[in-house]
Amino acid sequence: MAKVYADLIMKGLRTIEDVKQTIREQVRQILIERGYPELAE
Repeated sequence: MAKVYADLIMKGLRTIEDVKQTIREQVRQILIERGYPELAE
């Protein structure tokens, strides 16, 4: 699920604030690993 949210954020369809608190940190890590640290803030 975290990868799906990361993909949506990268496409501009969601923001990190839209992600449930329980998996938000996982999504942040995925975005950073993929080279999008600015989207993880």
